[in-house]
Amino acid sequence: MHDAGAVRALGELSRFRREFYECLRTRADALFELTDAVLCADGPVGSLVELSLVGEHRRGHGSLYGALARGEVDIARLGAALAAVPLPRAAEGRLVLAVDVTCWLRPEAHTSPQRILCHTYGRGKDQHLMIPGWPYSVVCALESGRSSWTAPLDARRLEPGEDAATVTADQLRQVIERLIAAGHWRPGDPDIWIVADAGYDGPRLAYLLADLPVQVLARMRSDRVLRRAAPPWEPGTKGRPPRHGGEFVFGDPATWGTPDVTTVHDTRLYGPATARSWDRLHPRLTHRSAWVAQAGILPVIDGTVIRLDTTRLPSGAIPKPVWLWWSGTDATPDDVDRLWQAFLRRFDIEHTFRLLKQTLGWVCPKIRTPQAADRWTWLVLAAYTQLRLARPVAKDLRRPWEQPAPPQRLTPARVRRGFRHLRPQLPCPAGAPKPSRPGPGRPPGRPNAHPTPRHDVHTIGKDTRQRRIKKSTTPRPRRTG
Repeated sequence: MHDAGAVRALGELSRFRREFYECLRTRADALFELTDAVLCADGPVGSLVELSLVGEHRRGHGSLYGALARGEVDIARLGAALAAVPLPRAAEGRLVLAVDVTCWLRPEAHTSPQRILCHTYGRGKDQHLMIPGWPYSVVCALESGRSSWTAPLDARRLEPGEDAATVTADQLRQVIERLIAAGHWRPGDPDIWIVADAGYDGPRLAYLLADLPVQVLARMRSDRVLRRAAPPWEPGTKGRPPRHGGEFVFGDPATWGTPDVTTVHDTRLYGPATARSWDRLHPRLTHRSAWVAQAGILPVIDGTVIRLDTTRLPSGAIPKPVWLWWSGTDATPDDVDRLWQAFLRRFDIEHTFRLLKQTLGWVCPKIRTPQAADRWTWLVLAAYTQLRLARPVAKDLRRPWEQPAPPQRLTPARVRRGFRHLRPQLPCPAGAPKPSRPGPGRPPGRPNAHPTPRHDVHTIGKDTRQRRIKKSTTPRPRRTG
């Protein structure tokens, strides 16, 4: 007999499954059962066609491929459904969103359009590879404390020629509007924090989202140079008033001055963590890169810079300082501690990416069109959301070598292991398959008269040859934002 919490969790999961089915406009039964096959398959998903052999998928493999190729998913409604379910919050009740880009690599898919060179890390130190694929920008809500769970809210494929900062800002705007519409944020609640890595331009995100109740926390490279607030203008001084103050060079401690806030926090993994913050620092913007189309005088985007120093790393490597930029000002010691701890929680999104790829089989299918890849991506996000909602009621079917874990500490893979036993208690709105027979296909001996067109990989500056600039051994600090 279930307690009140389990009954509430089952009800929430049942409501999401019904709403998810309503979001499938065309070939809804096949798409819904395909998602159930992902959740109930034994072991990690290795290929798409093997999902047709799972008992929960009552249709043939042809229906499976046809649903992905010609089905239709109401992405706007499904995004609203993901935002309407209960979401994790930080310790003080604040929503914390993490945004990052993960790539679906397709190096040999010459007939797949809209592929972009995706940055990947090589096996050696400081080795980077550019491999063709489809990059996806994913937004997740983070939990407080150490956890491998997140709450995916949106996924958008970056198309060739798009500005990553503009696309991310538009994506975050839609997600936040859904959260406000779902009642997760109301006037008077703490601002939503958006946590990003160094690949994002934090000040630009803060500028594009200034009209929303959000604050941006982004890591900055260690070679950046910011500016202090402009000194007060003195009467009688000739010339126009200055817009920027002195330089704050990340690599030059002589330019830092006395920090406004200093905190020391003892951690289990990293040892004593020292955080120092300097208030009201901004980048000196110029009309280039993302700001090239900005008309008029460029804005001054003030924020707080935080430097985090630790004494050790779990891997045994020498720790490097972490530089963070926060779009808020006048940070208190409690704010500084919460900010750098929230940034460390951003790495939980990497656990989600690994589960989507290695367990749920997100990048396993050899899908040709990017539209079918988008449908499959949203199906995988819906499957992960069902795992998160089933977390309070899932049974721990642990292996003999695994330690017992309470329900709140089960990993997503262990919750998926027991989802098949939970499925009979949940509604299944998909109808029974109708009997059919396969089509005749192309007659034997007749070649294909319409070969699939091949597409090149989209690259920047492909038509103009660019000379490779040798990297300097003593690089100068970056003087602009």
